[in-house]
Amino acid sequence: MIIKHAKFIKSSNHYSQCPAENMPEYAFVGRSNVGKSSLINMLVNHKNLAKTSGTPGKTTLINHYLVNDNWYLVDLPGYGFAKASKDSRKKWELVFKEYLGNRKNLMTIFILIDANIPPQKIDIEFINWVGNKKIPLSIIYTKCDKSKVNQINKNLDVFEKEMLNHWESMPVSFTSSSTKKIGSEEILNYIEQTNKLFKN
Repeated sequence: MIIKHAKFIKSSNHYSQCPAENMPEYAFVGRSNVGKSSLINMLVNHKNLAKTSGTPGKTTLINHYLVNDNWYLVDLPGYGFAKASKDSRKKWELVFKEYLGNRKNLMTIFILIDANIPPQKIDIEFINWVGNKKIPLSIIYTKCDKSKVNQINKNLDVFEKEMLNHWESMPVSFTSSSTKKIGSEEILNYIEQTNKLFKN
């Protein structure tokens, strides 16, 4: 897929405020500071479409971006930000769980996993929650340039073994690096093929 243009459409506090469900959309979510905004900017070939920050937990709304005038990229609030208040975490989690459970045009949710660290309980729990809700999902391993290849592969193997304690088979997955521009073509091609399945 060639990205011709991408633009911010709106931020929403609730799924009912989101744009009309007349185009396919793809949501991106992950633990705070997993590199979500950088990945989104890489995919749409834009330096600062999604705002990056050194402060985890910056995204607190449902942010819609229109890509090529025919599909939406959705930036969801991160989960697991320990320094946020308990009430704030509950509010953010409610926002994206209601969104995930109600958007009829959601083709898949991309769950971002940091490839540089061992499996995190909160990631496994969230993936299992999404799976139990029968929401289509894919996994993107981020920051794959930050550690040695052998360490990355070891972390991914451990993560997948943990996943297979709960799943019969692994969901579709991608490796990525926003710094090295790795994974963009594969992810966009997957979106392009999935767009063909959308029925308005």
